[in-house]
Amino acid sequence: MKITLNEYEFIAAVRAVRPNNFSIEGLKALFAHLEEVEQDSREEMELDVIALCCQWDEYPDAECAAADYGREFESKEEAFEFFCENSTVIDFDGGIIIETF
Repeated sequence: MKITLNEYEFIAAVRAVRPNNFSIEGLKALFAHLEEVEQDSREEMELDVIALCCQWDEYPDAECAAADYGREFESKEEAFEFFCENSTVIDFDGGIIIETF
């Protein structure tokens, strides 16, 4: 049995379990990304909030992400390129979400 969620329901479901993991804008970007993955793969996903929170991290910018990974770069652009080359990056107005690696 499956339930199709819209963006609002997705945000509510994640915030009910992990209210501080992602910003609202970050959740909107993550939802759009996951919908695109579903469309491309033609396979429905099962919502597992804990797994999403373990698989994805939100940062204000790539330099902040780099600090979490113990990396230093000369610019935000260089840090952003590093993450794009090594992971999936969702760029949105207000930050980035990176698939952990």
